[in-house]
Amino acid sequence: YFRQFWTDPRLSFPGRGGLDELTVGSEYLKKIWVPDTFFANEKKSYFHTATTSNEMLRITNQGKVLRSIRLTITASCPMNLQYFPMDRQLCIIEIESFGYSMDHIRLSWHAGDKSVVIESDVSLPQFRVLGYNRKTIISSTSTGNYSRLLCEIMFVRSMGYYLIQIYIPSSLIVVISWVSFWLNRSATPARVSLGVTTVLTMTTLMSSTNAALPKISYVKSIDVYLGTCFVMVFASLLEYAAVGYMGKRIQMRRTRVLAIQKLAEQRKQQVDHTKTVRYKLHDPKTHSKGGTLENTINGRADEEAPPPLANLLPHKDINKGLNKLYGCSPSDIDKYSRIVFPVCFVCFNLMYWIIYLHISDDSTEDLILHNKE
Repeated sequence: YFRQFWTDPRLSFPGRGGLDELTVGSEYLKKIWVPDTFFANEKKSYFHTATTSNEMLRITNQGKVLRSIRLTITASCPMNLQYFPMDRQLCIIEIESFGYSMDHIRLSWHAGDKSVVIESDVSLPQFRVLGYNRKTIISSTSTGNYSRLLCEIMFVRSMGYYLIQIYIPSSLIVVISWVSFWLNRSATPARVSLGVTTVLTMTTLMSSTNAALPKISYVKSIDVYLGTCFVMVFASLLEYAAVGYMGKRIQMRRTRVLAIQKLAEQRKQQVDHTKTVRYKLHDPKTHSKGGTLENTINGRADEEAPPPLANLLPHKDINKGLNKLYGCSPSDIDKYSRIVFPVCFVCFNLMYWIIYLHISDDSTEDLILHNKE
């Protein structure tokens, strides 16, 4: 209901017989002067006419006029979605005279703080009314200065829908991606399918969420959460790629070491075979040269002895480190991931909810709270 009060001395009349007020219909509006009030930020509006025009005119004997209209207005309300869906939106209804400047009309709130009344049962599917505020300003245009009334209404978005449809499912998708850390690393089809499925699911969830919102260039709070969930899921897939790559490198190194061991065993067998024939007889020719028959059979007297077999055989420490690469094994990566991923996600959730719930709570100090007890 939109009610206007003004005083017109021309409409005063002497009160007789206790008659000090007249209530007439809307047909008398064409016979008296009425303010040319309009809504500056209106996009569309209409009057209610069922069953008759929902309009009332009341005139007192002192010339005071009350005009009450029932109408519906759709006004523009620019929104800042930076903290969506934990945002608070301040919508303004601007009331102004269309043709009369401040030299002729000055608008004011008739009943002070009680000039704006919001019913206690007013509710919206996605918002609830936090409170309101009223102001009086001067609007300067090319045709002069005009008195303007502002009614500021603070709306708080309800998060129930977004918790059920976005936040909880995305968190569960991240948790599901951690299942691959407990699967055997040789189960390639299972781990790859799980990682790819969770990545595609997060992509679909992000696309469907942004499809229902305006195409804005800045980052919203829900984008931060979904983006982090996507990174966590994608990191789980990369973790298995790292495990597979490390396992392949370790297997290649083990194969190379085993080949060296086999070659060393063959060399050892050859050396042992040559040492089976040993003679302790002294040959005069070789004896004169300082050699023995044993040295003659194995080679020249001055020939150096073959390298020790210990150099050809792998060391025991090397055998122990065959299952590790850079001091870490594939199973160690899975064990660390079982702890690191959940801890990082829990820390992120704590910081996310504490920071965004705190910075989005920026209510106006002079706001008149709705349903204030």
